[in-house]
Amino acid sequence: MADDVFKALADPTRRKILDELTERNGQTLFEICARLTTRHGLGSSRQAISQHLAVLESAGLIRTRRQGRYKFHDLTTEPLERIVARWLKPDAPESGE
Repeated sequence: MADDVFKALADPTRRKILDELTERNGQTLFEICARLTTRHGLGSSRQAISQHLAVLESAGLIRTRRQGRYKFHDLTTEPLERIVARWLKPDAPESGE
């Protein structure tokens, strides 16, 4: 599972998608494409962004939900929290003290 998360995060476009979902969760594909174009100057096709969203979804970083004919994308942080918990121990003293 962690390998999928790292693979998903390795691409700068996917990181920008996650940034946009962090700022405003629950966006449609059209909204994500528009924000990537206007805010980041990315001219990727809707199909390319859809493929990026599929990678993020398979890594567990986003979830989709349908409402009528619209499909909304929501950020999910659980995979990142598991990775952080794996290496960061909250009770461990910091080195150098």
